[in-house]
Amino acid sequence: MGRRKVVHLNVFFSFRIREEGKDSIPEHPYLYETDVEISLVGGSCKSPIESFWNGSSAMYILQKATHNEESDSMEESRTDDAVYAPELLPKDSPGPLALSVGRAKQLISLYMMVQNPNMTYSGISDLVVLPPLWVRCDGSDPQRTCWIGAEPLKAGNKVTGVNIYMVSCDGPTADKTHFANLEELKKEHKIRHHSSVVTTKGFAQYELIAAAAMEDTIAESASNIYVDITWNGVDKILETPPLASAATLNIALESGDPRSPVFQLYRELQFLLALAEGLKTGVTEWPEPSESESALKLVQDFLTDLKKKLDGDCVSGNKSEREKIKCDTAAVDSCIKSIFGERGDLDFTEQLWCKMKGKCVSSYQELIDCFTLVIKSLELGEIQPWIHQGSSSFLSQLIQQSYHGKMEDVPLTDITPIQMLLEIGLEKMKKDYVSFFIGEPDTCSLFFQEYFISTSVDLQEQVHRVQKLHHMLEIMVSCTGLLQFRHENLFPLTQICMQYYKENPLNEKHVFQLPIRPALVKKFYQNDNPELWKVEMSSGHGQKEVKTTWQVSTNAPVELGTANNSGLFSDSTVNGSSEERLYFITMTQCSQVQFT
Repeated sequence: MGRRKVVHLNVFFSFRIREEGKDSIPEHPYLYETDVEISLVGGSCKSPIESFWNGSSAMYILQKATHNEESDSMEESRTDDAVYAPELLPKDSPGPLALSVGRAKQLISLYMMVQNPNMTYSGISDLVVLPPLWVRCDGSDPQRTCWIGAEPLKAGNKVTGVNIYMVSCDGPTADKTHFANLEELKKEHKIRHHSSVVTTKGFAQYELIAAAAMEDTIAESASNIYVDITWNGVDKILETPPLASAATLNIALESGDPRSPVFQLYRELQFLLALAEGLKTGVTEWPEPSESESALKLVQDFLTDLKKKLDGDCVSGNKSEREKIKCDTAAVDSCIKSIFGERGDLDFTEQLWCKMKGKCVSSYQELIDCFTLVIKSLELGEIQPWIHQGSSSFLSQLIQQSYHGKMEDVPLTDITPIQMLLEIGLEKMKKDYVSFFIGEPDTCSLFFQEYFISTSVDLQEQVHRVQKLHHMLEIMVSCTGLLQFRHENLFPLTQICMQYYKENPLNEKHVFQLPIRPALVKKFYQNDNPELWKVEMSSGHGQKEVKTTWQVSTNAPVELGTANNSGLFSDSTVNGSSEERLYFITMTQCSQVQFT
């Protein structure tokens, strides 16, 4: 192994990253020599090894470079060993390619020499402690090695050694005779590391949406609810986690499932968003009318009914009519109703919104005609509608003025009608969500007042916060309907969601995590196969600790389909029923090299 290669690799690792800035991740991978592409992965980037390693947040990923003939001639003119790899990538790149295991071991050796404080090289004045390095392998060796990794061991700012990881892969298979025996794994670990005591730790992940009895209520989407369970003292491979385990519920949910109990509320929110977009851009997309009666006819009948009841009733109509309006805003099944309750206090502006929302109003002109009727009835004193105290919409202000027999002129032109409708819809939906989440005033109410239903921000931001409320509601409804969560479980989850959304924008891909007792969801997974099951065997303490990990997972630990990964998974067999769960088997072994 030449001295020149070591110096070049040292220069690459030590100085290339500095060129990009010590606190930043380079945007592009680099080429080392002619065949290795090197990327620094960290921050928000998805790690390609997260399925079997959860160490440092920043790491080097090395893999085979892909380039065409044009780039080969370009490379001949390069004098430096490290160049920008994207210059060599064809537009139709097949994706990540793996290096041979021999080449990977050579790169790992170079990395270890770079990190060894006992070795010095001319031109290198200081030793930089580098992030871990992982090399993608093609699995062509008998062990089917798919990754080799190296992680520095540190004492303060000094490197004292390196952990070397060998990751082998097999599968997919449903044949459990391919699975390891736990006692044999422990014995191998003891022999390899000359240890007398081995401790074990288990980890299992179960998907709960598919396991729940109401699985057909969830449409195919990016939504997922799963539980991670960890425990100490594993007795056998694929054992069910004991009830004394630690468990975390993970929830990633997208809104808008047509089979959701709150889908009608979601549609109402979409109309609100369309109005907000129209207010911002000046162009409103009006839906095709689908109701048997137009919005104008519904508003006319509504006003006529109010005129007949000028005796001061707070809410117009009889009980059955009010219930009909209520159903539009609380279209939820019985178990959801029992937790979040129903609203029975819709004021005039909220009932007006119910007449005009969604596909009832089909044009800008119809919107003007509806508000013209309302304003005329107020000016003539034909109605004296009741509104909620604290209502701040422009229409509410006009209603308050009408109580005193004097109203300002309202030109229903430009964006005014759209803003008026948006304001009353926004106020109504805020109250809907508050009634779902807090029912009677409690410790959450102040939190809602301060952020989610604040009127101190502009209309667009208010709409954005209502979107957050709806996403939180979808999460609560799913946990109630699918997992039969009660208030004592929903309350901490609500707090977690609210705190996240007070500090972050809407993100329906975010995974919300709730620590729970396994008993809470055991009935959904106790007879099911895990998505991932892992046992970790460890010995030693501190920097002397070494681990061996064996796991099975339904997802491949490496990307499949690349041309030179043919050595992986090539001899897989599937015995028994085709309905059996197929698993990939991953083994991670660790060894240490000490420098001091």
